Amino acid sequence: MKTLKCLIVDDEPPAVRLLEKYVSKVPFLNLIATTTSSIEALSKIEQQNIDLVFMDIQMPDLTGLQLSKIVKGKTNIIFTTAYPQFALQSYEVDAIDYLLKPFEFERFYEAVLKVKNNFRSEVKEVLKEIDEFIFIKTDGKNNFEKVYVKDICYIEGLKNYVAIHLKDKQIITNNTLKNIEDFLPTSEFVKTHKSFIVSLRHISKTDSLCVFINEKCIPIGDTYKKELFEIIQRRKL
Repeated sequence: MKTLKCLIVDDEPPAVRLLEKYVSKVPFLNLIATTTSSIEALSKIEQQNIDLVFMDIQMPDLTGLQLSKIVKGKTNIIFTTAYPQFALQSYEVDAIDYLLKPFEFERFYEAVLKVKNNFRSEVKEVLKEIDEFIFIKTDGKNNFEKVYVKDICYIEGLKNYVAIHLKDKQIITNNTLKNIEDFLPTSEFVKTHKSFIVSLRHISKTDSLCVFINEKCIPIGDTYKKELFEIIQRRKL
């Protein structure tokens, strides 16, 4: 999953600080800038390919709603406001969500997951015909090993390396977990921890702390728990 480039647009410093704190807790969010000016925000959205804007509505010069109409289709908008009466208008500009101040981190995370899932759906659409195998770079200039996607049990990040765990062996490659994740079908793989991606087909059981694959306990990080169990809930009997 790519990192989402974020912009915070709010003329209240305490609100900006809270959003900065929340964004810092989410691994797939990358805060590019904050601004108290809707005019400056417009420039940044146009020039920096911003993926997600946290936007207050009551702003000087241009309101959040006015700015959203100008940039509609160019970025994703999550409104953060103390005014409930504008909720209906937010849907007219295709806002992802409408967070009413004050809001807790759980509500914030629920909103940003919608954006993440939209991006993952786009990647999935592009890669839905993904080959049944991939080639993994190993030691040596032109050394590659063929790996069938269905045989991947889980993937583990090891600083500058990644360990791909198969049914009967593991392959170490000089890569990053993020790069590997971008090439995996999202219908089959899910991140459970900042250092682990697991294959849904190889999970034998779960509890509140771990998923189990071949009796290996793979940790579930708090940041990833909600999404993981939402996926599992969709497949339960």
